[in-house]
Amino acid sequence: MENIQKKHLEYVLMPLGLLVFLIYHVWLVYTIRCNPLRTVIGLNAESRHQWVLSMMTDPLKNGVLAVQTIRNSIMASTLLATTAITLSSLIGIFASNTWGTDDTAFMPYNDYPMKRISITICFLVAFLCNVQSIRYYAHVSFLITAPTLRDKREYMEYIAKTLNRGSISWSIGLRAFYLSFPLFLWIYGPIPMFACCCLTSLILYFLDTTAKITRDLHSNSFKKERGTQDVESAAEPDYFPLPDNN
Repeated sequence: MENIQKKHLEYVLMPLGLLVFLIYHVWLVYTIRCNPLRTVIGLNAESRHQWVLSMMTDPLKNGVLAVQTIRNSIMASTLLATTAITLSSLIGIFASNTWGTDDTAFMPYNDYPMKRISITICFLVAFLCNVQSIRYYAHVSFLITAPTLRDKREYMEYIAKTLNRGSISWSIGLRAFYLSFPLFLWIYGPIPMFACCCLTSLILYFLDTTAKITRDLHSNSFKKERGTQDVESAAEPDYFPLPDNN
């Protein structure tokens, strides 16, 4: 009877904990699209956009700095990807060694394999997202040092978007790591899992949102940067393309 009650409790708390985690991220995506400066992700995206424009004003002078900065991001993504695939492999080895044994030695009910699979899927998603971010960063490292693109605004915008896509992939992979903590505690019962989902969502709220002073600081910086670029573009002579003789 006690196991049946625990089973019913798990059927309620486990989906409820995942729903709390999902609702928070739906709100986060909506806020990023409607009011990006309220979130750290939106502020960082705008900062990376301004950084790309600054680096590409003189690729020959800033090329080494740009490549070194992107290399640091590649190293961070590589570290997370290696950690994710290593943990997935360890879980697979552990599962193969315990295959056919009594799983009730680990859990009072017979759903331990499903919990292992859930954690493994989280790590595999984290691995794939970080590999994708490495792909974007490597592509940007080639484009950002091209001197021929310095005067082409549309290409500079494309490079900034590609860099932000790499950062988004890295963020999604990191969120998969965050989700693995509640799933790991799910092994010990639905109550720790539900509490961890609520606590993780609360902590992420304070990490993802920005204070008003931070928003004002970034907003003023962006406005000043855009104003400087407008003044410089107004002072530059008009560019007349040469006729194509071909």
